Amino acid sequence: MATIEVGQAAPPLPGVAFGDGALAVVFYKVTCPVCQMAAPTVDAMARAYPGRVVGVGQDPPDALERFGREFAMDVPAVPDLPPYDASNAYGIESVPTLFVIDGTGTVADAVVSWDRDGYNRASGRLAELLGVEPVTVSDPSDGLPSFRPG
Repeated sequence: MATIEVGQAAPPLPGVAFGDGALAVVFYKVTCPVCQMAAPTVDAMARAYPGRVVGVGQDPPDALERFGREFAMDVPAVPDLPPYDASNAYGIESVPTLFVIDGTGTVADAVVSWDRDGYNRASGRLAELLGVEPVTVSDPSDGLPSFRPG
């Protein structure tokens, strides 16, 4: 299984509407330490682009809600429970994995694991698709490493 690539059609996600403009979709698991570390950056992206960031959590809804509160990630989250149909459709091999999906449902960017440059690039791509100014969502002053595998 390989992560879907830029230029490929994004598989449908239950509860997520493609076609209403660009979106960032982040796959995560509540027990993943890298997901916990990246959560505030995902939240920063959500604040920069209101209504344009959604989480797909590999956990039940109550666990996703607790994660959002505990790790400061205030984004709408949809559960992807076993057998992980959405994660499998996207070829998720590690979490977090972030996709930017354009208004036509095509993957415009993908970032696997925590990658500061990748998250900032994805933020810029989302901004470009939305026709707004890009926001830097992580820089060295936030104390996060430049890269950490998921």
